[in-house]
Amino acid sequence: MEDTTFAIPATERQLAYARALALRNQVILPWQTQQDRRSLSVWIDAQSKLPAATQTDSRPSSKQVAFAEKIARFKRRAVPDECFRDRQLLSRWIDCNR
Repeated sequence: MEDTTFAIPATERQLAYARALALRNQVILPWQTQQDRRSLSVWIDAQSKLPAATQTDSRPSSKQVAFAEKIARFKRRAVPDECFRDRQLLSRWIDCNR
């Protein structure tokens, strides 16, 4: 008895969405998964339910840094270097030095 199920190729739209999810979640899109529409659909469903990895970025925004530097110039003091590496630390520094 032969296996009569054939892999249906994934659509371009499906592949584009899967690649965007892979970038968002910072995961690798397996080559074998890209070859079959059904397996790619299962992979997309699993990845779309995960929270975005880019939300875990703890670096301060450029506006936050600019505001802290403006406060530092006005108060004539320096912003500690570690504050430029963490959003929460810089936020606390801003709150304490307004």
